[in-house]
Amino acid sequence: MRPAMAGGSTSNNNNSSKVGVMLGSEAAVGSLTATKKREYRVTNKLHEGKRPLYAISFNFLDANYYDVFASAGGNRVCIFHLSLHFHLITIYRCLEGGLVAALQAYVDEDSFVGHGDSVNEIRTQTLKPSLVVSASKDESVRVWNVHTGICILVFSGAGGHRNEVLSVDFHPSDIYRIASCGMDGTIKIWSMKEFWPYVEKSFTWTDLPSKFPTKYVQFPVLTASVHSNYVDCTRWLGDFVLSKSVDNETVLWEPKTKEQSPGEGSWDILHKYPVPDCDIWFIKFSCDFHYTSIAIGNRDGKVFVWDLQSSPPVLIARLTHAQCKGAIRQTAMSFDGSTILSCCEDGSIWRWDSIS
Repeated sequence: MRPAMAGGSTSNNNNSSKVGVMLGSEAAVGSLTATKKREYRVTNKLHEGKRPLYAISFNFLDANYYDVFASAGGNRVCIFHLSLHFHLITIYRCLEGGLVAALQAYVDEDSFVGHGDSVNEIRTQTLKPSLVVSASKDESVRVWNVHTGICILVFSGAGGHRNEVLSVDFHPSDIYRIASCGMDGTIKIWSMKEFWPYVEKSFTWTDLPSKFPTKYVQFPVLTASVHSNYVDCTRWLGDFVLSKSVDNETVLWEPKTKEQSPGEGSWDILHKYPVPDCDIWFIKFSCDFHYTSIAIGNRDGKVFVWDLQSSPPVLIARLTHAQCKGAIRQTAMSFDGSTILSCCEDGSIWRWDSIS
């Protein structure tokens, strides 16, 4: 993962390579005047070295560890790496009074081998935590069973991405749905419904993982051109989608798919959350557990915190510090949004805590 400046398969429907159509409603654009609805202050700064940090995330899978987070960067990657490189990950715990305790840093050379190039993001299916989905530079999205080491599905081909896949996410309640986005400027919604028997089979497979009948899915149920440039982060917000490009804004939109005619759906842009000086790629946002707010960094070391429940969008706070000047590659919001972490190009991690 080295960010830079912007500049024989099976399928569920052969017509689904079509691109959806944007509807004509006008989006509500947020004001950059901060309401100070919630104020934050810097309570800690960590420095892992000179290597850039590209990823940071809180654990939301186990309530006993909601205050635990992990960082990754340089030759460090997220939890496990699906290519040939080894990985090193650092795990921390947020303590009271702004303190941060380092719990563990380890190298693990036992990686799942599958992607043909680097992995840009990995997400876990919260309804079935042994399922993970990965987005890769090799233009594919893959679903894995981490308990059995099996690559179950590969989303790639005629209707797939035409450049690096930068971000991916499981739908929070529809276990079949996945959203992905990338350098081709599109967000694609995929369905696992037709192939769910293979997902179930992966849990009981006893032969070598390499002998599993991995299925290739060529066509998404919707391809949406919401942005005009690289799309480097996407997350489901219920049945809506949040996506961010290098055009200084994050967008909330509603996909409208047609189950009987995959690929022929449309989308409706609802809200736009401006983020000034956010015109380089690989800057990723985060949300609290209940998706009530979103935190987005920029290339100048600032963090913008938006209220996701307001219309038009309301800027809760703009976080700045005189010594935080480098690009913020990713933020991490705690369970209730009271703590915000940011990892930076200079190898630093900043902790902000709510004071209101």
